[in-house]
Formats: sequence, structure tokens, C-alpha cells
Amino acid sequence: MSPSRLDVLCFGEALVDFLPDRRGRLRDCERFEAHSGGAPANVAVGIARLGLRAAFCGVVGDDEFGRLLERKLRAEGVETSLRFSGDARTGVWFVALDRRGDRTFFSPSGTHGADKLISAIDVRRAPMARARWLHCGTSSHVLRPGRSALLGAVERARSLGVRISFDPNVRAHLWRDLRELRTLCERVFPSCDVVKLAREETETCTGESDPRRAAAALVSRGVKLACITLGAQGVFARQGKRQFRVPAPRVRVVDTTGAGDGFVAGLLARLPAEDLGPLPDAALRDALGFGCAVGSRVCTRLGAVSGLPHVAGLASG
Repeated sequence: MSPSRLDVLCFGEALVDFLPDRRGRLRDCERFEAHSGGAPANVAVGIARLGLRAAFCGVVGDDEFGRLLERKLRAEGVETSLRFSGDARTGVWFVALDRRGDRTFFSPSGTHGADKLISAIDVRRAPMARARWLHCGTSSHVLRPGRSALLGAVERARSLGVRISFDPNVRAHLWRDLRELRTLCERVFPSCDVVKLAREETETCTGESDPRRAAAALVSRGVKLACITLGAQGVFARQGKRQFRVPAPRVRVVDTTGAGDGFVAGLLARLPAEDLGPLPDAALRDALGFGCAVGSRVCTRLGAVSGLPHVAGLASG
């Protein structure tokens, strides 16, 4: 029996997020709780909870946290293709939350986490040929072999007719020189069907701080659907010459961690299985609105994963 098709294959980092017992500075927190994290891994969980077939490919440490992430991903129904490395420990991030639920990060592993060891080996073993979408970012790709791996994954996906979703998910402190990140993005953009940037990331990745100009810049580089998320204001999107502004639902914000990953999961879940092409306005607005709804739902719970909705819960309202 041949393996089933995958709706989305996520490629990159799986990490352990430690969430605090209170708001404010990390130095004032007494207890932390371990949660699964890493933007591509979060998207995989979001896709699986929405009733689609998701897989995740990446590198973790051959340690207790690596096994924890494997268990958590599989429990969500995500097909895992993890490489357990003895050369580095699983990446961990400590998250601080302010009164509005906005977050900052501290990572003792930095660029030395196992996820940063992603390489051409992982591109070759990824179940790319079974996927309809490849979703990737940049946080695992700060080292030179990792950058080559990202470009190799995109090239392999394109050669197989797999559509590409890219969310750079900028973590500026991981890069010695942000020009290297910009160069990497510029090489990936032309192959992308979907690119999602948060408003605060646009200048770093495109040179444009205004969302409209940033979306236009992405489209000019070959991106089929450019999405600039605007937090509580929703999303601005552009496909060709068509522009869309879609609001986000109002919610009580607990934690904004993972909201962008939720948006991506919702968007990809609603985009058609066939080639994007010029989607009808109504269909594109529906997909963007669903992405905003899922991203907003994430903000109502602590952590990047706990607020991701299950398809049954959405059906019941």
C-alpha cells in the first residue's frame, strides 16, 4: 500500500517553548511550562487540527526534549520525519509576555540548537513527492549548510510541482548580519506561491516598511500571493494587481505567540488543491478571512499551539 498524499509538508525547526507563570520580565518569573514550538512545526499542528494531512521534517537533539517533540507532534496526527542528532541539543526558547500579550524571546541555545543543523541530508529524506504544499521559514537556516538546505528544498519542491509557502518568521538576533537574511529571502521569493510577512518584518525582508509597497515588491519578485499580517487589524494581501484588506475577528488577547503560524495554517487549509492561478475574489477573501480567524483564535490561549482550533470545534462554533 503506497503512502498517502500530504496536504502540507513543513520543513524547518521544532523547538521547546518555555512559557512563564506571569507577565513581565523573565527575571521575575518563578516557573515555566514546556510547550512544543517552532514556526513550521506549529503550522503542521495547525494543519492537522483542521483535518488535513500534515508532515514535519527537521532536526532535533537525540535527547529528552527531542523525544518530547516527537511524541507531541505524533499525538497531533502529524507525520514526523525527524533526524535525531547527537551533535547538538534540542533548541529551547523562553518566552516573556507583556500586559498586552505581546512576546519577546530568550534562547540559551541560540544558533547552537539542533534545528540549526538542518542540511542537504534532510532535503533528500523529506517526503516531498507526496506533498501538495511545502511550508518553510528561515530560523533553522542561519548557518551556511542550512541556507543551502532551504534553497535545495525549494528547488526540489518546484521540480516536483509542489507549491511553496514561505514565512521568514524573522528572529533578528539569530543573524550576525541581517543582509544575509535579506539575500536568502530574495533567493526564495521568486519560487513562492505564498509569502507571509508580519508588518514589522517587511523592511528587513523587502526594504519596504509600508505593507502595500511591501506586498507590491513581493509580487514584483514573482510571488503569486503576498500576505502582510497586521496584528489585530487583520491582513493586507495582493495577487497580481488585485489588493485585499481583510479584518481579523476581535478577541481577548492572552498571548500572540504563534498567531502568524495559525494564519498560515488557516490560509493553506482554504486555498484550492490545484494551481492557485487568479482566484476569484470571494474564494481568496474566504481563505484570508479563515487565516485571520485561526490566527486570532491562537491569541486567546497561552502558547503557540494550545489555541490552534480543531476542525470539530470550528464546526460547533
